[in-house]
Amino acid sequence: MNTTGSRVAALAVVAILLAGCSDSGAPTAGPSTIPSSSVPISSTPPGTPTETPSQTSPTSQTPSQTPSAQPAACVDQKLQALTLREQAAQLIMTGISTNGMTSAERSIVSAQTPGGLLLMGPGGSLAHTRTAMATATRTSTVKGVRPFIAADQEGGKIQRLKGAGFDRIPSANVQSTWSASKLTSEAKGWGNQLKQAGVNIDLAPVADVVPASLRDSNEPVGALDRGYGSTPGPVGQHVVAFIKGMDAAGVMTSVKHFPGLGKVKGNTDFSAGVVDNVTVRGDDDLAPFAAGIKAGSDMVMVATATYARIDPENRAVFSPTIIQGMLRGDLGFGGVVITDDVGAAAEVASVPAGQRATRFVAAGGDIVITAKASLTSTMVNALVTKAQQDKAFAAVLKSSVRRVLALKNTRGLLSCG
Repeated sequence: MNTTGSRVAALAVVAILLAGCSDSGAPTAGPSTIPSSSVPISSTPPGTPTETPSQTSPTSQTPSQTPSAQPAACVDQKLQALTLREQAAQLIMTGISTNGMTSAERSIVSAQTPGGLLLMGPGGSLAHTRTAMATATRTSTVKGVRPFIAADQEGGKIQRLKGAGFDRIPSANVQSTWSASKLTSEAKGWGNQLKQAGVNIDLAPVADVVPASLRDSNEPVGALDRGYGSTPGPVGQHVVAFIKGMDAAGVMTSVKHFPGLGKVKGNTDFSAGVVDNVTVRGDDDLAPFAAGIKAGSDMVMVATATYARIDPENRAVFSPTIIQGMLRGDLGFGGVVITDDVGAAAEVASVPAGQRATRFVAAGGDIVITAKASLTSTMVNALVTKAQQDKAFAAVLKSSVRRVLALKNTRGLLSCG
């Protein structure tokens, strides 16, 4: 464990500075090393695989968001109106074609009404995307609850929408050379384009710190120019700037990939057995995530890699130690926790699809991304079945749904009388 006084002090300074910028489930032994001065600490003991308190507001860190009138009443109304199956579906984000749902995707979305849709494949113009997303939104809306519409719009090699009407966004490597104020201004413009296109979440920014010595060999981030730097300070400053710009445009963000993919070699989308043997609980390189949370990131995305020095028995997405202990406990994040893709990713291919959903929710997570739309019903069925058989899991599921609905209410995606 990284519990030396110098490391704690260094992380405290970094997090404070950044915040000011415009299935074992066994907890890892040792105390938290994220200082209370950097982010609020929740009352849940680190590593406790129990239900996260449902009263925690998932977007309390964002000062610019204006909740709807009587938000708790609206959320309660919707939670009670949804059947168990409809509640479970709120925890699934289903991949659909950026150019509009295929007939197969439309059938799945209509039948399952997932709580989120993820745009996959190359896209068309902004105008075409807006029309396609309007149809997708209508199809997936249930009882006045509209879906999250998400895209990977980081820039460089990771930009899903780049047809007419969308700026070509430079890579994070280029963005890292800009001032914080310039990045915020540019991100606001990119966010406005997403908003016009009917997209309400950008699954960005990347908060992973890639050491300079690993840049070329780090397949998921460094080799793709997705990182903001090799030290936590500059990375955190740009993470904050990006979040602020998107928020100013009314677009949600998801800082990723907790607790960091900067020290691995393989890309979990295409490789299995990806392990980080370096990162520890309370690592200095967690500071950009703390800063992103402080800046108001609506979601935090959890990686599918395994962290041998934190929880060697579970991939991060299935780890109560990482989700409950580190993210919700050490960093005090009470908002929506989302997976990296667990539908098509090679890293989790050996895990039955239904278990990918139930294990993540049981570990304290909320939204399960499946790039494969065909797995949607399998995942919803698994969540429903486990909730019917296990009262403790049913309570955890309900808390996750409440967090999702609370965020949707804050962002104007609930219609209450």
